[in-house]
Amino acid sequence: MKINISPDGSKYLRFLLWTQVYARYTENNTGTLRAPSQLKESQVDFGIRRSRMVILAQLNPRFLIYTHLGINNQNAVSGGVAPATDGKKPQFFIHEAVTEYKVNKYLSLGAGLHYFNGISRLTSASTTSILPMDLPLTNFPTIELTDQFARWLGIYAKGRIAKFDYRVSMSDSYLTNQASTPLSLGTTAAGVNTGTGVANYNPQNTSHVYQGYFSYNFLEPEANLLPYTQGTYLGTKRVFSIGTGFLYNKDAMYSRSSGSVVPVTSAVSADPFGTVATTKHDMVMLGFDAFYDAPLDTTSRTAITLYGVYYNFNMGPNYVRFVGAENPGYGTAALRGNAVPQSGTGGVFYGQVGLLLPKNLLGPKARLQPYVAYQHANYDGLKTSDGSTKGVNIMDAGLNLLLDGHNAKVTLNYRPRPDFTNVNDVKYRPEVTLQTQVFL
Repeated sequence: MKINISPDGSKYLRFLLWTQVYARYTENNTGTLRAPSQLKESQVDFGIRRSRMVILAQLNPRFLIYTHLGINNQNAVSGGVAPATDGKKPQFFIHEAVTEYKVNKYLSLGAGLHYFNGISRLTSASTTSILPMDLPLTNFPTIELTDQFARWLGIYAKGRIAKFDYRVSMSDSYLTNQASTPLSLGTTAAGVNTGTGVANYNPQNTSHVYQGYFSYNFLEPEANLLPYTQGTYLGTKRVFSIGTGFLYNKDAMYSRSSGSVVPVTSAVSADPFGTVATTKHDMVMLGFDAFYDAPLDTTSRTAITLYGVYYNFNMGPNYVRFVGAENPGYGTAALRGNAVPQSGTGGVFYGQVGLLLPKNLLGPKARLQPYVAYQHANYDGLKTSDGSTKGVNIMDAGLNLLLDGHNAKVTLNYRPRPDFTNVNDVKYRPEVTLQTQVFL
């Protein structure tokens, strides 16, 4: 919705609103609670995956301001103001608050709580034009740890030179993992604490985060006024883009090796940071990706969408994190509900393909778009009892019913989800989700 303030439309106020609602069947990971002391093998539940609003204003061709607000991941047992207790009254918070100045046609500078991320195209993805039902979340490796829901407080520069697009940023690292101490990096037995050799986020990290993403478009250019990258154009553009990006954060992680043995004395307990030595690790994340979206047949208006990305994450020795979107499990256990390995030190491949079927299959306006997405990851910290790395394989297959493009969409998605409760015997649990999306 756009309100023109000047007759020629150069000064305007614009509102973007969207909501995505889930109805879902989930076979839970082993040992999942649905309520205190209530084990649950499976359930049908309902939730709000996202409900957001962006307010955008341009009162001068050189100045831009926008604010992005909303909620995420609300269901009956989690996502509320006390997310580990229940799902009531989720926090309506600011996702982005940005002011931007256009220096010239090649360069714009901005500051605030921003979404100009590095690493990959998907790390700044629009959530209204996703090809599959949802993003893999691996594209947000630091989400809600050193960032605020994949956003950062800092400054950025962006622009386009011919067919080359760029965005770079420098931001503060949010304090995180504040309950952790050097003793948390070990296990205690008989009054002696021994390091585990597993890294975690450094609670004393105050280093800046540097990010960049650089892409080259061989065909049509893409919009870059806002940071959000398109998931699928539904045959309205011909786009072929290749890109690479990075994120760097000095001393973001810390660990203690298995050779670190510390008697737990009263002095150590009183000042673990001052008495227990740790090793700091720089966080280095790289991404290399390609995106192709184009019409196949102009008469039937068919189109294809292809995307592939390779990530290399260095997050310290043996680090692995588990995340489940809009998790149906109660409590704080890392492996509850629908949690899967989301990030960690290692390599990840993720790809997706979608086909927009011929028009008029369902009448003059509705369209069908089947898709498949697949992720394979090898994280150093996922090892079986014989010491070999256990690969992570996650597949999504589904169908978009496009009633009015991305503005009104229904998606049915099936995921055979890996349950890593026992890394030596990974089970695959069915998960079927129906999502509705309305975007104005």
